[in-house]
Amino acid sequence: MRYHHVDVFTDHPYSGNSLAVFPDAGALTGAQMQTITRELRHFESVFLIRDGASERTRRARVFDLTEELDFAGHPLIGAAAVLHALHGTSDHETWTLRLPARTVEVATERHGPGRYASLLDQGGAEFLGRPDAHGLAALFALEPADLDLALPPEIVSTGLRYLLLPVRGDALARACVTTPLGAPLARLGAQFAYLLDAATLEGRHWNNDGILEDIATGSGAGCAAAYLRRHGRIGAGERTLLHQGRFTGRPSEMAVSADGHGQDIRSVRVGGTVAFVADGRLHELPPA
Repeated sequence: MRYHHVDVFTDHPYSGNSLAVFPDAGALTGAQMQTITRELRHFESVFLIRDGASERTRRARVFDLTEELDFAGHPLIGAAAVLHALHGTSDHETWTLRLPARTVEVATERHGPGRYASLLDQGGAEFLGRPDAHGLAALFALEPADLDLALPPEIVSTGLRYLLLPVRGDALARACVTTPLGAPLARLGAQFAYLLDAATLEGRHWNNDGILEDIATGSGAGCAAAYLRRHGRIGAGERTLLHQGRFTGRPSEMAVSADGHGQDIRSVRVGGTVAFVADGRLHELPPA
């Protein structure tokens, strides 16, 4: 079974957020997909399955090192670039990817050998509540004074529910996860957390166990774009670069935008460049 190794949200291989894309994974079970993801050790892997007669529609299953995700950002952006390389007939293409949480479209553009740009339309955003800020800073080894008092903590979803926690000063650099986040986030109605410095447009995100820091989180970036638009920090439809990955040694840039006003954010887009690194072949599949 063949797969492709790409780096997402970067122009240069060996930077950005790495990803394994399996373009024809219909023969695999979910258990096999999870085992393969753990073996390859990318933050996430994406497995594509033909969905109907159209060459430009696929069902997508995304796994991180612990579980299958209902939605994701950087795997879809990388997957669409691989589909363009394999099946595209022009410099501009559009792909439909179906996930458990929602169906999305990804527009791709060929930039040259081994380089593609992808733009994911995550659809509308949901604003699911503003939790009390008390105790939230401590989840990341920060003090209450490290929070941006001009912006409230908020639960936002464009497919996955993120706690958006605005911070200021050097808080982003000092933040870390000292105790597992799963239980406290669940009590807030969130699945994950995304720390955001709205002044510098930079974010950080970890797995809920705090062991792994994500390099560039497309799903979290979409929620951040919706949040920034709701609070007037970016204009309607304004393309903005959101930075992430500096603290992992793989700085990445995500182009984000959001249309709408207030809680009525109707379209959130996240995009970036995809650089091809390698093609691979599994010589043996794990047990089903």
